Amino acid sequence: MRSVLVVDGANVVGARPDGWWKDRAGAARRLHEALLVADLPYDEVVLVLEGQAKAGVRAGRDGHVRVVHAPKDGDATIVAECRAASATGGQVRVVTADRMLGARTGVTALSPTWLLDQI
Repeated sequence: MRSVLVVDGANVVGARPDGWWKDRAGAARRLHEALLVADLPYDEVVLVLEGQAKAGVRAGRDGHVRVVHAPKDGDATIVAECRAASATGGQVRVVTADRMLGARTGVTALSPTWLLDQI
């Protein structure tokens, strides 16, 4: 059974008041780098980036991490990624602080704090 973790990049970056708003691209890059070396129990980690954060990491696969650039709003892309991964029959989780978004995905939601504690 394939396991997928879909990450709401904006929510995870925004969970720590470390000045990320001054350099959204740099914050996205640091999150991506941390996900690459983290020992997470998932076959694939999908990092969804939107807005200025997209400039920090190119879209595509890098090891077990796949970066997706949201064409407009990140929420619609996160929902689509969760549904696509669920359609394959695997275990899918989403990392987001947005409860409504978590409910829309149809999968179990984990908090950004949980992910930050892992990485």
